[in-house]
Amino acid sequence: MSIEVEGISKLYGSQKALNNVSFKVKNPEIVGFLGPNGAGKSTMMKILTTFLHKDSGSAKVNGFDIVSDIEGVQKSVGYLPENNPLYLEMYVKEYLTFNANIFKISKSRINEVIEQTGLTSEAHKKIGQLSKGYRQRVGLANALLHDPEVLILDEPTTGLDPNQLVDIRNLIKTIGKKKTVFLSTHIMQEVEAMCDRVIIINKGEIVADKKLQELRETKEQIVVVEFDYRVEDAFLLKLPKVKSVINTKDFIYEITFSTSEDMRSHVFDFAHDNELKILQLNQKNASLESLFRDLTSK
Repeated sequence: MSIEVEGISKLYGSQKALNNVSFKVKNPEIVGFLGPNGAGKSTMMKILTTFLHKDSGSAKVNGFDIVSDIEGVQKSVGYLPENNPLYLEMYVKEYLTFNANIFKISKSRINEVIEQTGLTSEAHKKIGQLSKGYRQRVGLANALLHDPEVLILDEPTTGLDPNQLVDIRNLIKTIGKKKTVFLSTHIMQEVEAMCDRVIIINKGEIVADKKLQELRETKEQIVVVEFDYRVEDAFLLKLPKVKSVINTKDFIYEITFSTSEDMRSHVFDFAHDNELKILQLNQKNASLESLFRDLTSK
């Protein structure tokens, strides 16, 4: 196993950030660590990367104990923290060279990660001149410099525009074919787009650990539709196989159907027959949405 966590707990004063957390992650595997804000995701990641001490329990990363083998853990882990601290006045290649010297890594490796993360055209720019998406790439390049077996990424796609999101997702998926990737997020769509498995944490406790394939095999789905004006829920409940309708915002509705059949065509026909314009029409993983809501709203 690349990551083994056994009964980890962490207190901040009287507040329990983590309560007897246990899980394992194999190699290669991309695991999404999902939970609402304040659930304990970042705390767990900081403990796994030795930036923070646990109060009880034990953990190993790539076979190295987080207490007795700190150097081994740090050498085998690539870490991208949520705030992605960078030296904005340094040039991209200069920054990576600076970090490579710490690990005594050859210059050829610097060029490899620059190419791998799509930074070739930006390598001679100052980091402060880069967009948020390219800064995330610099953070990922830095995490990959020493060719670690395990990548721990804390909210790697926060604040990215749609094009940047696709690029970073594809990069993480490619990396995950050969390495262990453990990434935190509170955005379920990110888990669906990148991960093999999801671990859900709430109030410091693991409340679910599921393979994404299991959740995809459910006979239920959510269709998200946006019309050009408000529609009564009772009207939408007349659609076939509807389980529930939620008006999430303005003219946006989440319609849950009790079937695995793609119901978007039925929603489209409904809109056409009732002279409604559809501004967006998407499908979501109903099981993941429902599971998250059920387990984190209590």
